[in-house]
Amino acid sequence: MLSISFSPLIPAYALWAVAGVAALFAILALMTRGPVAILRAVALALVLLALANPALVQEDREKVKDIVAVVVDRSTSQTLGDRQAMTDQVRSELERRFGTLTDVEPRYIEADDGSGDDGTRLFAALSNGLADVPPDRLAGVIFVTDGVVHDIPPNVESLGFKAPLHALITGRPDERDRQIKLIEAPRFGIVGKDQTIRAQVMERGGTGSALVTVRRDGQILTRQQVRADTPFSIQARIEHGGTNVVELEVEGLPGELTQANNRAVVPIEGIREKLRVLLVSGEPHAGERTWRNLLKSDANVDLVHFTILRPPEKQDGTPINELSLIAFPTRELFQQKIKDFDLIIFDRYANQSVLPSSYFENIVRYVRDGGAVLVAAGPEFASYGSLAQTRLAPIIPGTPDGRIVEEPYKASITPTGERHPVTRDLPGSETQPPAWGEWLRIIGSQVQSGATVMSGANDLPLLVLRREEKGRVALLLSDHAWLWARGYNDGGPHLDLLRRLSHWLMKEPALEEEALRASVSGRDIRIERQTMSDQADPVTLITPSGQESSVDLTESRPGLFTAQVASRELGLHTVRSGDLIAFVSVGPANPRELTDVFSNTESLGSIAEATGGSVRRVAMAGDQGITVPRILAVRSGSRFSGGDWIGIRPSESAIVRGVSVFPLALGFLGLALLIGATLAAWLTEGRRRA
Repeated sequence: MLSISFSPLIPAYALWAVAGVAALFAILALMTRGPVAILRAVALALVLLALANPALVQEDREKVKDIVAVVVDRSTSQTLGDRQAMTDQVRSELERRFGTLTDVEPRYIEADDGSGDDGTRLFAALSNGLADVPPDRLAGVIFVTDGVVHDIPPNVESLGFKAPLHALITGRPDERDRQIKLIEAPRFGIVGKDQTIRAQVMERGGTGSALVTVRRDGQILTRQQVRADTPFSIQARIEHGGTNVVELEVEGLPGELTQANNRAVVPIEGIREKLRVLLVSGEPHAGERTWRNLLKSDANVDLVHFTILRPPEKQDGTPINELSLIAFPTRELFQQKIKDFDLIIFDRYANQSVLPSSYFENIVRYVRDGGAVLVAAGPEFASYGSLAQTRLAPIIPGTPDGRIVEEPYKASITPTGERHPVTRDLPGSETQPPAWGEWLRIIGSQVQSGATVMSGANDLPLLVLRREEKGRVALLLSDHAWLWARGYNDGGPHLDLLRRLSHWLMKEPALEEEALRASVSGRDIRIERQTMSDQADPVTLITPSGQESSVDLTESRPGLFTAQVASRELGLHTVRSGDLIAFVSVGPANPRELTDVFSNTESLGSIAEATGGSVRRVAMAGDQGITVPRILAVRSGSRFSGGDWIGIRPSESAIVRGVSVFPLALGFLGLALLIGATLAAWLTEGRRRA
């Protein structure tokens, strides 16, 4: 390519000043001397040209291929229906079409979901993919997408290029879908009280009504028919402390896009107004204050404590106004208000006929209906006044054998206790023998049922835990836990042990011995299975799209099996293991990708038309095939699309391989022109004088 360039020998402003002065002299000469002054003007012009230093530039240019960017949408919404298969077919067909164009280089850019809840960001992916491409080399942009795009520029000037933009839309115009939307969802609730959840079923191409199933912790609460696009309310009772998972699921439509948005999960944190504990001490002893201090230190515990010093029928003539003790309200506590307590503790209590047999029957009924009893036994447990000799015996895990062993020993965790959350990883248990102080007494007992999690002297059972229908019972066969609290022989973890024990009895979810939990970090799902078994069966992971997979677990600690799975989908995942169920949401609770799932040609329409491009579907309703338009090069015009074709704008981009420069105003040529012009002017003016 041949061109002329100028490299002035003096600054440009000086050159322009000289040119202005020369032009002025030339005009005056023409006015005073007439046409003969033209040669002087030519001579001045040649001087100016010499100062401008012109040169011929010969460039050796090599034509380069034009770039066409093909942005392939791989976001979550593109996995719905048969869009993914459509996308793969369109890309394959585009690769075949571009293979026939010798002067075009297609650049394929894959666009995944944006970070967080950014949705589909095709324009950001385009910008990143073309960071090394000059804007004038770009001949066109093609989006393969469903039209659900969340970073569309406000105007065409923001694009940063002038090439036509075309969008090939996957999906079909007759898509149908049904989803459930939460309107009002409480985060907290009082245990034993109902909470109201408001929701709405939205649909396109549906029937106008739908069946909604409500579950709590995997168990069906109710099924009800609701009208579409009309808010409705449900009542869910908070059964326990911790997370109560309420699940709303609407029945699917035949052939709907996805069932990932057919469910909504409301985790409601169950809060107890007060944990009411009844502590009944049979006689004053050193360990009585340990229980009292433990329970009173928790602001959420409402403690009622009675110490029985004498039976009510005992009369010794003491005047009423001199009695410092109040009467034990047995009828009020064990008949009228027994259900108000979350836990009843018998601390070294011996049957002194204070409680009639019918009250023990009330306690048994209370436990089987969901209550909890802890028996902290001392020597009285091996006597005739033992609670094991009352009607409470059917729920007590062990029967005393008459032995009272009084010798120093270190409490140890049994193999069963190593798997139980109450005793697993107790501080000091990591060494053998355990790094805690000794106890001095244990009551011999034969365990009929339950799990022995700690043992004492001569491997006698020390702590036994038992489930009794809906309730729970614990038997602590020593009254020397207070030795740990007093620091005897360096003490021990009495707070950890007794607090875990109490909260397990009151159904703390974190201490369940059979539990399934799931959590998420980024896109990785962590699954935890707590079990008392030696092995844990594989769990089933259900993705938002309904795909099921089996996940094997590995033992990380005794009784705790874990696994980590990378998720490819956003939304609510379900983990099942037998009757246990857990939910975990990958990404935001209501991801933008699943809020509006219908493909459309409107969102990209205005920006594409502003570039001269087009937006069109590759498949129509009921058509199983796809149609990809032809690709043509259009060198002029403002429109780059037709009925069955889309156009790209070829550029003149080239790479300069070499440059040759030929100066015009230097050397013999410039000198000859200048001398010739001066001599011609001199001769012409000389002849005129003659």
